[in-house]
Amino acid sequence: MGIKDWLFSRKTEQKSVSFDPVWLDFFGARQSKAGVKVSWERALDVSTVFACIRVIAEGVAQVPLRVMKELPDGKGSVPAPEHPLYKVLNSKPNQWQTSFALRETMIFHLALTGNAFFFKNVVRGKVKELIPIDPGCVAITRNNDYSLTYTISDLAGRSMTLPQSMIWHVRGPSWDTWRGLDAVQQAREAIGLTIATENTQAEMHANGLQTSGSYSTEQKIDPEKYKQIQAWIAAQIGGSNRHKPFVIDSGFKWTPQSMTGVDAQHLETRKFQIEEICRSFRVLPPMVGHSGQAMTFASAEQIFLAHVIHTLMPWIVRVEQSIDNDLLNAVGDDEYFAKFNVNSLLRGAHKDRGEYYAKALGSGGAPAWMTQDEVRYEEDLNAMGGEAGELPKPTNVAGAPDAKPPDGGT
Repeated sequence: MGIKDWLFSRKTEQKSVSFDPVWLDFFGARQSKAGVKVSWERALDVSTVFACIRVIAEGVAQVPLRVMKELPDGKGSVPAPEHPLYKVLNSKPNQWQTSFALRETMIFHLALTGNAFFFKNVVRGKVKELIPIDPGCVAITRNNDYSLTYTISDLAGRSMTLPQSMIWHVRGPSWDTWRGLDAVQQAREAIGLTIATENTQAEMHANGLQTSGSYSTEQKIDPEKYKQIQAWIAAQIGGSNRHKPFVIDSGFKWTPQSMTGVDAQHLETRKFQIEEICRSFRVLPPMVGHSGQAMTFASAEQIFLAHVIHTLMPWIVRVEQSIDNDLLNAVGDDEYFAKFNVNSLLRGAHKDRGEYYAKALGSGGAPAWMTQDEVRYEEDLNAMGGEAGELPKPTNVAGAPDAKPPDGGT
């Protein structure tokens, strides 16, 4: 059985990343101070965590990813569809995924566990296919010569050790340089408190938002009678009886408890936890639907630009350089590089773009630095060719060659 067939024959396994079992429990989850165990799978159940990862993953996946070729003498670059990796990255990385789906899955793995792994199907020295691997099935070993080996395991207890040359390993922020930091474990306190507050809120609503109380009597109650009374109280205040009168007899007394200050500030705590999780994943709260104050169109546009520059760009550059280092490392690949086209995400309003392009074409007398065809390319329009491909001459300049003197002038 070949390596590719072995990978395809593995059953789906769900377990958390565990590179160092000394620091993690058996299931890869660590106990938070809120009393909740936090793993990447449990973290995804938190709506804010899922929204943060989704807005990053979709932002990275929606822009085109191409292999580019440098022009001679450093005069720019052009797409290189002749390169075998171009189609793999741009459209079809494997038999069942699109480029969008692969990058989306990559960011989910990368942002949550700090690591994303892909098996490189290499044919004649060129990468023809990328097969994603569940991070929970991979253990990394650093050898004495600083090379890495990857051990992939499955549910049947089988494992296979592969060299670094056969695995594309994309790392997130790292402390030891060869393993990405587990973002969920780093933010486990914020995520754990969020899970705990959600559980408390759910229990309150399950109880009809009724506070607890004490059921007291001067009589002595044996253990068996205590269990019967406890079951009777639960039946009286639960289910369809929760809002009906509470019937008490035999000299028992029910004393309801008043709502505490912690209960009264519960919603404020939940709002703060949204901001805390967004801070951990470096996502602006408005991008996940949380806005502490009203936004104008101008402020919203700046927030969207800040999201691209400060949230998406670090991940984009990380993936680009990883491709250059690990996938474009064959003989003859020196002049090729990977490039995300993020221009569509950085577009401003029509008025702002019009003023920018006017200046780029030499309006106001400044030297032009863009051609009409380059402007059309930025707006996803086809080139016209001819003079549109040449830099225009400055306009509105006194003494310009095509300027005509006024009537009667010299």
